[in-house]
Order: sequence, then structure tokens, then C-alpha cells
Amino acid sequence: MSVLRRALVLSGVLVLAAAGCGSNSLENGGSSPSTAPSSAPSSAPSSNGPDLSGSLPPKIKAAKKIVVGVDATYRPNEFLQGGTTVVGMDVDLFNAVAQKFGVTVEWQPATFSTIITGVQGGKYDMGISSFTVNAERKKQVNMVSYFSAGTLWAVKKGNPKGVNADDACGKTVGVQTGTTQQQDDLPIRQKKCKDAGKPAINVLPRDKQDQATADLASGKTDAMLADSPVVLDAIKQTNGQLEQLGQIYDAAPYGYVIPKSETAFAQAIVQALQGLNTDGTYKSILQKWNNDSGAITDFAVNP
Repeated sequence: MSVLRRALVLSGVLVLAAAGCGSNSLENGGSSPSTAPSSAPSSAPSSNGPDLSGSLPPKIKAAKKIVVGVDATYRPNEFLQGGTTVVGMDVDLFNAVAQKFGVTVEWQPATFSTIITGVQGGKYDMGISSFTVNAERKKQVNMVSYFSAGTLWAVKKGNPKGVNADDACGKTVGVQTGTTQQQDDLPIRQKKCKDAGKPAINVLPRDKQDQATADLASGKTDAMLADSPVVLDAIKQTNGQLEQLGQIYDAAPYGYVIPKSETAFAQAIVQALQGLNTDGTYKSILQKWNNDSGAITDFAVNP
């Protein structure tokens, strides 16, 4: 369960880097991108609102930084700039949260499906990568809601393959591995095709969302589906060579991933978000990334 980043050029098309985050995956596997971690600028506790540093877990307090696992391929929420620096909506927003605690953030790029288990095992203090809040994840970790996003489909300009999202039987559809779109959405659509005696959807999963976007831009797939901020940014970054198909649906909150044992820290993050909302920082950051339509006010632990 933020807004959007690094581009690559494919067949003359500028393709935005966006790698899957609204995922249900709790799988291990995959290797971290060979990219150096990036950190937020050093900061003293914010003078706006209470000092929350007393709520920091001992490990973070001693290190004076929060180590965050992030899949930096999900533009505009989190992506690489210049090949080394993690930027995006999620990055700007949580850097502001960290300032409320008087600590910095070290962003460590990782494969999406390894982040939750990395938090559970202590490799990361937190996971921030557009994780959709759901019941399965809340059994494993604490989640603090901070944004709302839905699912959106995209096709090439003019929809030359005549894709209908409600009847994509026989079409080739791109999706990022481990996302809610792959694990929850497409299986339901596949069953409808089977029950109707129609050809199956040819699903082309990719480890990174930018790969799925590139597949669509090059014509390798007929359509793709992903989190709404990512699709909208992909359309923008490809200079109109892609277009939205249908409307956003199944909106749900994104959540910060925090160890189950750190409930007090999670609750303090809620306070920090409330403070950022009160002073206008929260919406200002979302507006910077053209993502203010996903703003929420009911920040909560395990909503």
C-alpha cells in the first residue's frame, strides 16, 4: 500500500520506472537491486507538535536513523533518480515523518516480495513501498495507514487491441509479481473467463512494474493494471502513448510496515502524520507529486 519517478527509454518511448507495491505477497525470494542506500538529510526534531523521539525503538534511537526497505521501481511513489537516490512521494512524506522524531532515514532498495520478511527478521526497521493494507499483512506486521489508492488499467493510445477490462479473456495483460492486482484481481477475472468457456487471460507477470509498463509501450502486452498513481504517472511519462482504460476501483489504504512488537512506535507515527496534516505539510507533499486525490485524514494503526 506517494508520487512518481525514474524513466527509461524503450523504442523511443519514455517509460516511467514503477515497480509493484500494492501487493499481497509475503513471499521470500529475489535479490536487492545493486544500488547504494540513500538517506534523508539530517534533521533535528520538528518544532511543530510534540517531540516524539521518546517513542523510538532502542535500536533506532541508538543509530539515529530508520532503515527502510523499499522497492524503488514504483514511480511516482518510490523510484531511483540518477541510478542511486531513492525519491518519490513516499520518500518525501516519510522523511517528513522522521523529522518529527529527530532522526534520518536510510532507504535500502529491495525486491518487493522480500520487504515484509526483511522487517520481520530485523533487516529493516520498516518497510515503505506502497503496501496495500490487508488482513493477511496485519497478521504479520503492524501497518499505519497514510494514503489511499485503487487499481487502474492502461492500454496503448486508442486501445488498438479493443481491450475490455471486464472481459479481457484471450488478451495479454501485464502485471507486477506479488501485487494485489496479480494475486487478487486477475484470478477472479480468469475464473469468469473459464466459467464462460472463453479463452484464458494471458498474464505476463514481471518482477518490476517498469518492465510491465515497457511491455505495454512496446506492444508486447495488450493492457496492464497496477495501482492508480503508478498508471497515471506511466501515462504522463510515456507522453500520451498510453491511456487510461475505465475508472479507478477497489480503493484501499497504503500502510507503513512496522514490526508487530513496535506498536507504540506505530502509534507515534500516527501522531506524526496527524501533525503533518495539521500544518499542511502532508497535502503539500502529495500535491508536489500530483497525488493529493489520495489524501486521507483517518491515519491509524492496523485500520
